[in-house]
Amino acid sequence: MTKRILVVEDTEDNRQIIRDLLTSAGYELIEAVDGIEGVAAAEREKPDLILMDIQLPGIDGYEATRRIRALDGAIAISGTTFARASTAAALAGATTRMVSLPRLCTVVATRIAEPTG
Repeated sequence: MTKRILVVEDTEDNRQIIRDLLTSAGYELIEAVDGIEGVAAAEREKPDLILMDIQLPGIDGYEATRRIRALDGAIAISGTTFARASTAAALAGATTRMVSLPRLCTVVATRIAEPTG
């Protein structure tokens, strides 16, 4: 069964890069463009993994992660690479801290089983 990943990212270009990387690796994506939509999608879709941007409109990625932290598996993604943002993501409940795009597929593969099919 194909693993499903929720991507919460407000920038279309970033979503497209992540979409291209992960769908080519065989994952199914669910997308949300803000924190509120991300929380709702996490509750509704029950994804295998959540990739959460930090800087989102409405509620930010920290608050969205707090609201869904019972759904284990949030990985924080952001263009920001400051240690403070990484620490804040961990405090919000992200199980993996900041991940760069070149490492994204590797980190995803270690967090959930490889897709089949």
